[in-house]
Amino acid sequence: MKLQFVEAGEIVTTHGVKGEVKVLPWLDGPEDLCEFDRCRIDGAEYKILSCRVQKTCNLVVLSGIDTMEKAQAMRGKTIELYREDIDDEVIFAAELLGVEVYCEENCIGKIADVLDYPGNMVYVVKGEHEYMIPAVKQFVLNTDLENNRMDVAIIEGMRNDEN
Repeated sequence: MKLQFVEAGEIVTTHGVKGEVKVLPWLDGPEDLCEFDRCRIDGAEYKILSCRVQKTCNLVVLSGIDTMEKAQAMRGKTIELYREDIDDEVIFAAELLGVEVYCEENCIGKIADVLDYPGNMVYVVKGEHEYMIPAVKQFVLNTDLENNRMDVAIIEGMRNDEN
């Protein structure tokens, strides 16, 4: 299911005295946050006036946040991006939870968890049996969030209760 908003990071502290905030991004890399010109915090929309990378974080200037005190009040808050501003081909783990998984037109269960391993992600599918399916093109044949469906190829060893 496509989300309306996607959590993109947390404001961890202030930077300087003019309202800049330091964001710990939850995206693939800190440079990704710099591609957006608006965000949402606590249900309110903010323009991203500037965004730059500092090591593994972002230094961000938000519209209306122009003092250290206002920036300090933002600490600990989550930055959300508007899903409509993100390429449709990008799929987030949170959007996959609950998606029905099919193998050769048979529903084998729903995605219950997405595990992030160094090599690739792994989808945990729970139904009559539990499956661990690597998120690679060889096994994930099609993903259709609009219809809440994923088609996969299963090989021996993916089912957790197999001997």
